[in-house]
Amino acid sequence: MFNKLESVLMPIADKLGKNRVLIAIRDGFLITTPLLIVGSIFLLIANFPIPGWDEMMASVFGENWGTWFTNVSRATFNMTGLLTCVGTGYAFARELKGDKIQGAVVSLVAFVILTNTSIASIPGVSLLEGSDAAENGINGLAFRYIGADGIFMGLVCALSSVLIFTWVYKKGWTIKMPKGVPPAVCDSFAALVPSAFVMTIFFLVRILFGMTSFGTAHQFVLEILQTPLKGMGDTLAANAIYSFACTFLWFFGINGPAVANSVYFIGNVLTIEQQVAFEAGQALPHIFTNPFSNFFCNFGGGGSTLSLVIVMLGFCKSQRIKQLGRLSIVPGIFGINEPIIFGLPVVLNPIIAIPFILVPMMNLILSYCATLWHIIPKTTGVNLPWTTPIGFSGWLSTGDPIAALWQFLLLALGCVVYFPFIKALDKQYLKEELEAEDDVEEDISFDDLDLSDL
Repeated sequence: MFNKLESVLMPIADKLGKNRVLIAIRDGFLITTPLLIVGSIFLLIANFPIPGWDEMMASVFGENWGTWFTNVSRATFNMTGLLTCVGTGYAFARELKGDKIQGAVVSLVAFVILTNTSIASIPGVSLLEGSDAAENGINGLAFRYIGADGIFMGLVCALSSVLIFTWVYKKGWTIKMPKGVPPAVCDSFAALVPSAFVMTIFFLVRILFGMTSFGTAHQFVLEILQTPLKGMGDTLAANAIYSFACTFLWFFGINGPAVANSVYFIGNVLTIEQQVAFEAGQALPHIFTNPFSNFFCNFGGGGSTLSLVIVMLGFCKSQRIKQLGRLSIVPGIFGINEPIIFGLPVVLNPIIAIPFILVPMMNLILSYCATLWHIIPKTTGVNLPWTTPIGFSGWLSTGDPIAALWQFLLLALGCVVYFPFIKALDKQYLKEELEAEDDVEEDISFDDLDLSDL
C-alpha cells in the first residue's frame, strides 16, 4: 500500500515543488520574511508583555516613545502587499531566466498603475470639509491597498507583468545597442520595449476596471478572490487539511511544509491582518495565523516530535533510540527534527506514522478550542523566528504566560500519545540489538580451537 501511495504522491509533490509559479509565490513571501521578523521585534518592544513596561519606558524616553518603534513595524506590516509584489516579481523573473531586477521593478510599476492614488475616493476615508485636501484632493498610496489587502493584487501583478515582460524580451522585441556601449546601458535600452508592453497593458486594464462597478482592480481582487479565501483559510477544517498534508508528506520523506506552503499561503495574509490590528489596538480578528500554526500545533518540528524525543530519552532502553534522542534533543528544542525524521526513521515507518500525524492534529484542535473558550489569548501576529523555543514562543506570540503553560501541557499530552508507539519500536530495536550481540559472540568463539593442530 505504501509503495502505491508513494508512486502517486511523489510525482505530484515533485511537480508542485518544481512549479515555477508556486516557487515564485513561496520565495516572494520568503523575501519579505526577514523584514517582517525584524519589524515584529520592534512591535514586540513597543508592546512587551510585562506589567509596567510602558510606564517604565515612558519615564526614561518620554510619553511617545512607542511611536519610534511602531514607525519601523509599520514600514513592514503596512506595506506587505507592495513588498510581496516586488519579491515575487524578482523570484518569478529568476524562474523564467529573465532579468531579476527588471522583473521586480516592472512588477512594482504594474502594481502602482492599478492602485488607486486618490485618497479622497477610497471607501471609508473622509477628509475634513473645507480643508485644502478636501478641495484639491490628496494623491498617495493608501496603506489599505499596499498592506495585507494588497497581497493578492501584488501576486497577480508580479506574475502577469513578469510573464509579459519576459515573453516580449525573449521574442527579441528589444532595442539593440552597438558594440562598445556599456552593458548597463544595453540592458536599460533592452528593457525599454518589454516595459512599454507591460505598462500599456496595465494602463488598459485600469481603464477597463474603472468602467465597472468595482472601480479598481484592487477592489475586484479583494471582493472576488481575497475575502472568500481568507474566510476559508480561517477555519478549523482548512487548517486541519493543511496540518494533515504536511505530516503525511513527511511520512514519505517529502518536506511537507515546503510543498503545502506553496499552495496554502493564506496564513500570511491572516497574520499580517492580525499584526495591523494589534498595532492599532483593535480586536484581533483571526485565530489561525502563522504563529498559531508554528507554536501551538508543532513542537520540535513537523509531527510535534519534541514529545517523541522526550519519551525516547526518558523511557526507551534501546541504545539506538537513546543515542538518537541525545543527538536530537537540542535541535528539537529549536524546532529542527531532521535527525528524527530520517534517523529513527519516521519516513515509511508505519508504527510512528500514526502519532506523527495524530499529535499535531490533536494540538491544533485543542488549541483552537482553548482560544475559542478564552483559555489562551489569540496570537498577536508578531512574527517570531520558527526556531523560538517552547515557552518563550507561546508567551511572546500572545503576550500571556498562560499560553506558555498551555504549550507544556500539549507537549506532555504528545508524550502520552507517542509513548505506546515508540515503546513498541523500542522493543523491536532492543531485540535486534540483543540478537546482534549474540551473533558477534558466536563469531569470535574459541570453543573449537585445538592447539594440537599447531
